[in-house]
Amino acid sequence: MSQLSFITFCLELYAEHKNMSSPEVYQLFNKTGIMELLKTDYEDLHGMSFEYLNQFFDSYLEGKA
Repeated sequence: MSQLSFITFCLELYAEHKNMSSPEVYQLFNKTGIMELLKTDYEDLHGMSFEYLNQFFDSYLEGKA
């Protein structure tokens, strides 16, 4: 999976998880630094399960609140 495909997948995955729109999640990920993290840690994250990714995003965002 390409990095761009992975980022798009994560946006859609988290939007569904939180019942948000994709543009809302995109703005949230940009504002909190997750977008940059998805790029820099792509190699580590792209093999993770759906459940792990959602837990990771939730935990990361809790730390940013």
